[in-house]
Amino acid sequence: MNNITIQVLADTLKISKSSVSKALRDSHEISTETKKKVLALAAKLNYSPNPYASSLRKKKSKTIAVVMPEIADSFFSLVINGIQSVAEKKGYHVLIYLSHEKYSNEKNILNEIHNGRVDGLLISISRETKNSDHIKRLQLAGVPIVFFDREIESIHTASVITNDFECGYIATKLLLDKGCKRPVFFSHSASLQICKKRAEGFRLALKKEGYNKKDIQIVYGTDNEKDNDTLIKKSLSAKKRPDAILASVEKLAIQVYMASQELDIEIPGELKVLAFSNIETASILNPPLSTITQPAFEIGKTAATILFKGIEKKHFKLENEKIIIPSVLIERKSTGN
Repeated sequence: MNNITIQVLADTLKISKSSVSKALRDSHEISTETKKKVLALAAKLNYSPNPYASSLRKKKSKTIAVVMPEIADSFFSLVINGIQSVAEKKGYHVLIYLSHEKYSNEKNILNEIHNGRVDGLLISISRETKNSDHIKRLQLAGVPIVFFDREIESIHTASVITNDFECGYIATKLLLDKGCKRPVFFSHSASLQICKKRAEGFRLALKKEGYNKKDIQIVYGTDNEKDNDTLIKKSLSAKKRPDAILASVEKLAIQVYMASQELDIEIPGELKVLAFSNIETASILNPPLSTITQPAFEIGKTAATILFKGIEKKHFKLENEKIIIPSVLIERKSTGN
């Protein structure tokens, strides 16, 4: 259907036009059930708000929002630098929000910026995010949205990611080529697409070497450092302990180093370690850490560039922008000579 308006939604649902408008704005005056019906129909009919009819979009705020899980991770710090490099040239302010890997925080943040204070959104979802209604609501309000690193594939908008599946395969193949027989993939999430793809690459590399399903070990951690420390030490203390660990994030790799030192396990002699990481100190760790280094700055810069096209160009189709920027494998002493 073409020319879907708020009136069409109202007539279809047999409710008032103002009720539809309030539901799309997530107003407290409208019940949760009605909001769900409005959002579902809007998505089904591909409703897109008229920018000329929306008083919220008449003026530019010269501000964009960036929502990410954390900033302590070196990857996200570099992403911010890339985003800022573009925003400054455009004369825009950047508001940074941290979800701390919590869906509830992410939802509340998006509800706060729903009132038109920003001209666009860059988002990397939390590890808990499975429901996307809060993102769809902002999209339906006419706010350009671009995913970076972590995306929700069912939402039709731009995304800038890296080649996680291929890197999971390449990293595992390296460990196998180094003579490892019992590699383990430590992941910090069972639901994030980036972790799923890395795990799929890990599985494929092992399957090609003749490993059975039961012999392919993937350990899922949590967002709690103590829990992860327990899982790592349990694995490294097992009778058939791993001789290689591929870590999905740098924090897990650092914990593997610490646990290995405590348990008197030599890296790389007894245990080879490789991590998805942008940590600047990788080369001065003892031993230097082999990494899959993500193009963090370029991801941020590219995502911001696409977002501003969505803000500035009326007919620019964000959903056509699906960019994959390859990561780089850097071998150091943690995987042997």
